[in-house]
Amino acid sequence: MSNGADQMFETISMQALLEKVGEMRKQGYRLVQIGATRLPEHVELTYSFDHESHLANLRFQVPAAGARVPSISSIYWCAFLYENELHDLFNVQVDGMAVDFHGHLYETTVKFPFGSTKAPIAKPAPTTAAASSPAPAATATALPIAKP
Repeated sequence: MSNGADQMFETISMQALLEKVGEMRKQGYRLVQIGATRLPEHVELTYSFDHESHLANLRFQVPAAGARVPSISSIYWCAFLYENELHDLFNVQVDGMAVDFHGHLYETTVKFPFGSTKAPIAKPAPTTAAASSPAPAATATALPIAKP
């Protein structure tokens, strides 16, 4: 990073998540983001924290089929937004969220759009009479040029 900030990644087990997040909180770290990446057989989760320009990341994988993780919203209340995203976009079940939108934080055309490594298939947009008619041909009209 150009500003001198440093960054570390620590691979943990999902079972260690709450303990590690609790340690981050006690050390004065703030929650920056929770990110997910869909891999062929797993979902990789990265929890990022910042303290005095030091970015610390906790990373682990869960099996994609039936993915479940515990909520950290009891430690960082604001995490409920990221956790609802995990559910709505990646189909990761989060147990014990402080606020659970029950799959309605995001209304998407494709259910769980990032929950698969296959490209999502959206339903085609309905056609209307105006959309199926050809556009009228453009016409040009010559305008006289004003002389100074």
